[in-house]
Amino acid sequence: MKKPSKDTISRLALYLRTLQELSKTRTTTTISSQDLARELTISSDQLRRDLWYFGQFGRRGVGYSIDSLKNKLSQILGLNKSWNVCVCGAGNLGSALLTYKGFKEQNLTIVACFDVDPKKFDKKKGGVTIYPLEDMKKIVKSLTIEIAIIATPVNAAQAVMEQLTQCGIKAILNFAPITLAAPAAVKLRNVDLSTELFNLTYFLSQA
Repeated sequence: MKKPSKDTISRLALYLRTLQELSKTRTTTTISSQDLARELTISSDQLRRDLWYFGQFGRRGVGYSIDSLKNKLSQILGLNKSWNVCVCGAGNLGSALLTYKGFKEQNLTIVACFDVDPKKFDKKKGGVTIYPLEDMKKIVKSLTIEIAIIATPVNAAQAVMEQLTQCGIKAILNFAPITLAAPAAVKLRNVDLSTELFNLTYFLSQA
């Protein structure tokens, strides 16, 4: 079977988030593909194609069970288990990530932060201890960290990414405004906030 694209996986995350909200507010326990697609502002055909990769979820004439689909999407996305996460960089962005409560709701727990500033060592931000960068290997192993977020300055990002991979981290989200290179065995996502904003400013300038 053909593997789902990165765009499909990204949409699955949006489907899950929408279903989580609907389960809190909707009075009925089911939802049709048309209604769910309308909530997501996509076509119902796109929704059904995305779900098709992973099996049969709904019933004709009945729709999807909100709780059942929510649970199955959580399982597909690996959120039916807990993941320990570290943040590299305790600057403005890193500090904001450390205090964000939404990660834990999705079974993602930030358990450590790494920085190079001695003034920050052994202090806590959002309940998370900040460690020296040179302690990374020891801390990653002792806290069973599997996912890392890079929020360092540009000139440090590549070296930090390489250090993370040497510690056995195979899933990295990079917020530094630079495209990093990683070994083939590592899943690396580069998120450039500036580029995303430039897309918006272009849209506004053409209006």
